Amino acid sequence: MIDDSNSNSNKDYVHQLEKPWNIQDFLYPPQLPPELQLLRKENIAIPACYLLVGILQGLSGPLLNVYPLDLNATEAQQTTISTLKSLPASLKLIFGFISDNFPILGYRRKSYMLIGWCLAALSYGSLLLTTDLTLSEETYEKDDGSIGTNTIAPFGAPSIPFLCLTTFLYGSGFWLADVMGDSVVAEKARLEPTFAKGITQSSCYSYRFFGYMVAGPVSTGLYKYFGPKVVIFLLSALPFSILPLVCTLGEVRYGQVASTKDQCKEIWNTVCSRAVWQPLAFVYIYNVLQVGNSAWNQYLKTTLEFTSTQINLIYIASSVLLYVGVMTYKHYMINWSWRFVYIVCTILSVIFSAMQVLLIKGITFGLPNFAFALGDDAFSEFLAGVQFLPTTIMMVNLCPVGSEGASYAMFTTINNSAGQVSRAISTQLLRIWDVSKDTLAKHELQGMVNLTILTTGLQLCGILFVRMLPRTKDELFELREKEFGSSKIGGLIFLIITFASILYTMTISILNVVAPGWSGES
Repeated sequence: MIDDSNSNSNKDYVHQLEKPWNIQDFLYPPQLPPELQLLRKENIAIPACYLLVGILQGLSGPLLNVYPLDLNATEAQQTTISTLKSLPASLKLIFGFISDNFPILGYRRKSYMLIGWCLAALSYGSLLLTTDLTLSEETYEKDDGSIGTNTIAPFGAPSIPFLCLTTFLYGSGFWLADVMGDSVVAEKARLEPTFAKGITQSSCYSYRFFGYMVAGPVSTGLYKYFGPKVVIFLLSALPFSILPLVCTLGEVRYGQVASTKDQCKEIWNTVCSRAVWQPLAFVYIYNVLQVGNSAWNQYLKTTLEFTSTQINLIYIASSVLLYVGVMTYKHYMINWSWRFVYIVCTILSVIFSAMQVLLIKGITFGLPNFAFALGDDAFSEFLAGVQFLPTTIMMVNLCPVGSEGASYAMFTTINNSAGQVSRAISTQLLRIWDVSKDTLAKHELQGMVNLTILTTGLQLCGILFVRMLPRTKDELFELREKEFGSSKIGGLIFLIITFASILYTMTISILNVVAPGWSGES
């Protein structure tokens, strides 16, 4: 007998589409099971978590983009502060395993989500209560007779090490809660009917991107008119607002928990597959080579004298075009070869990176410096957005049945740790040429030119490894049947590099905070 359950489900879905629109069906789609109706009382914490993640990313991005500059942080410290916020994302696999194996009061997800949001709130709350977060400005006369302004931090302003510590703790809580949200969505995705595959994850990410784009301009405006204190207050207060919703999250208490041994065995079998370690090796190598210029923000502020608002406007435009890039791939490039997408985006990205040299040389084709820098940085983020979905689609297809949450956490850890290593390398490159604040203030820019050319060349090298990447999902699965389709050596190297990357990044970040200047910056 032919199973026509999927056919009947599709017919029911078409029937629902033909009904007149009403608010009840919009909020609680009747064609979906109750577990997937995200706005129900027992599920509302899930979209709220994703929305809050986006809002907090949008609020903290502009803040950490300019506040370290106003505190006179060195170039390496500026990069490290940003790194420390996202560094806990490299520990997502650990967060996932802890919640899987050590439920608190019988709950694997909601208990850790509560802990994560409380940690995030208390971290920046301590910054709010123990330091002076005000800023003042003073005017001075430039060499050409014009009037400039300097931002002055008060005596009680947070030290760079303390700001780094609170940012790291904030990031740890933030990413712990985020992992719990991803885990709940992964569990609910198994309940999706055929016609609605992916609807839960895509809906949650729509909340996240919406919050991200809205909060960025709000943060910039608040910072400009009220300083960092109001932004940090929101970052510490908003996590508390979601706690009542988390308490209502529907989760089975004292559910079946797989043993740690079984989970480790499943992960080990997964990473030994050539379909896993080969394409993810490319993702790792490629992302490590996407080394940025750590002195760029300092150049914009010190040499071009961009205001904090202008630097944040570049950040906001980049965030919007990042989302546009994701949507462009989803709607127009979804059937393109993964290799072709990476090749095209890499070449275009290198072109935009090379245009930074023109800006440093003062060749802007009649455009104001701000407009030129805005277009350069923003369109680079658009290309990064185009590359985002191919990577995530590949990772989803690599997850074995029954352990999607832990496997996906591991794959994203690979991706995140590569990004952290890339940022750590970027701070090391500051030692090669003099790109210190004092040098940039004197408009001695040859070091900036050399550093930009070097980082651009490193970014281009990524496509030399593109043959490691399958063209399509079908080629991805065919790797299992090729020589070395399962390799313990490949799996071992894969794990060693992953955890070594995390250790290296943490070491560099700590050195940049406690021993500023060791990497050659001012």
